[in-house]
Amino acid sequence: MKLMIASDIHGSAMWCERMLEAWRREAPARLILLGDLLYHGPRNDLPEAYAPKAVIAMLNAIAPHLLCVRGNCEAEVDQMVLSFPVMADYCVLMPEGHTVYATHGHIYNEGNPPPLQPGDVLLCGHTHIPCCNRHEGFTYVNPGSVSIPKQNTPHSYATLEGGLMVWKDLMGGEFMRERLW
Repeated sequence: MKLMIASDIHGSAMWCERMLEAWRREAPARLILLGDLLYHGPRNDLPEAYAPKAVIAMLNAIAPHLLCVRGNCEAEVDQMVLSFPVMADYCVLMPEGHTVYATHGHIYNEGNPPPLQPGDVLLCGHTHIPCCNRHEGFTYVNPGSVSIPKQNTPHSYATLEGGLMVWKDLMGGEFMRERLW
């Protein structure tokens, strides 16, 4: 089963549309969104083409395909306008019998992991930096940011299929891959 993972749209209609173009190209079973969908937050500048109402319409249109977790920029008012759940702090995925703990990353993260077993994957957004770091007992994975990438990284997302995580820029160019299991 192929999953597409993205994070940190921050209300950018242009980058959300590019993410949805990638979603249509990838044709995954689900699109996992790791939070910070609508608001840019006080530490970030407004992203290009900031239009949260347009992002709401785009995401609501594909609601049955989404699994989402709450970012540090989500609020209860966001849930009132979105037709899919966004207020869960985490979700646990079991692709191919492996445990993937998906959360935004502002509470549980690489430096403060939840209780995990050896071989588990901790999937987070929040830092806006794509990476895969192996630790004793778990692997930390971040798809990067759709709209506000940091440290000269591309506007990105990742796919997970058959234990292979592939990071791509929003135009579909691959820039990193890692076997998770």
